[in-house]
Amino acid sequence: MKLAKIQFGIVIKRLNMPQNNPENTEKHWKTAVFDLADNAAYQIWRTEKLANYPAQRNESIVTLADMANPQDREIEQIVSNCQKFNMAIYQSQGPILPDTLEKFCLALGLKTMETHRSAAKSGVVAIEQTTIGGKGGYIPYTNKPLSWHTDGYYNAPEDRIRAMVLHCVRDASEGGVNELLDPEIAYIRLRDENPKYIAALMCPKAMTIPANEDPRSDYRPDSVGPVFEVDDQTGQLHMRYTARGRNIIWRDDAVTDAARAFLTHILKNDPLIVRHKLQSGQGVICNNVLHNRTGFIDASDVGDTRLLYRIRYKERVSPI
Repeated sequence: MKLAKIQFGIVIKRLNMPQNNPENTEKHWKTAVFDLADNAAYQIWRTEKLANYPAQRNESIVTLADMANPQDREIEQIVSNCQKFNMAIYQSQGPILPDTLEKFCLALGLKTMETHRSAAKSGVVAIEQTTIGGKGGYIPYTNKPLSWHTDGYYNAPEDRIRAMVLHCVRDASEGGVNELLDPEIAYIRLRDENPKYIAALMCPKAMTIPANEDPRSDYRPDSVGPVFEVDDQTGQLHMRYTARGRNIIWRDDAVTDAARAFLTHILKNDPLIVRHKLQSGQGVICNNVLHNRTGFIDASDVGDTRLLYRIRYKERVSPI
């Protein structure tokens, strides 16, 4: 799969960068795109990024003939979508077991699963309504709406979530719609509106999630960090965000307040937000994009309640 390299080569030529050392050149390019002092690199990247979007939307669902043995063209389409939009929606056939989902993700370069208090031994978390154990009391395991967030926004940098998959086993009888937005689009909107917004959200102390002292889970200290940063490991933009209104501390300054308000506006109005209710057998695989979920109503019959499988990974989606 050479799509990313081809696109990268085109951009390098447009910027007239030296190509005698590809690794150094690519590293420079990735850094330059998100450097507020390098508007030329940003504008080229921005133009090509937005040019990919008109044909995207919800029609771009990849049908998998056999998730346990995905075909090359299916993998290529998912990787291509994730390179362009940081997400892909797929439709699988028949019942899917957790180990099948893991094998599928492995074909997409995802191998290091997050250790999560609610995960089974396999690393798969069942997202369902429950009051049992460590899931009780946490919003994802209720039928209440989930506000905009990226996964693992409270994690330490060494436990960063770079990709995730949500697979629908059973959808709700009513509601449970996801909205998804590529973080790079949010970055573009903010930078275009006011570059100072990006500078504020890249501050190392922009957002603090207070320590978690819940006895049902491992102690977690305060999580302090930026909203946007360039990931040292991948050179890609990483976003850490939650719209939660409680148990969060924002840096106290006027520019940060204005940046937060504009981001809220984006998340209510942006035309590139994807709205999709996952049906049974469908899933979304992504490079940890912004997402939310509407509230939902389950069928009353036991066994018909909404169930999703979730796996979080430390790698991004990539060709292998």
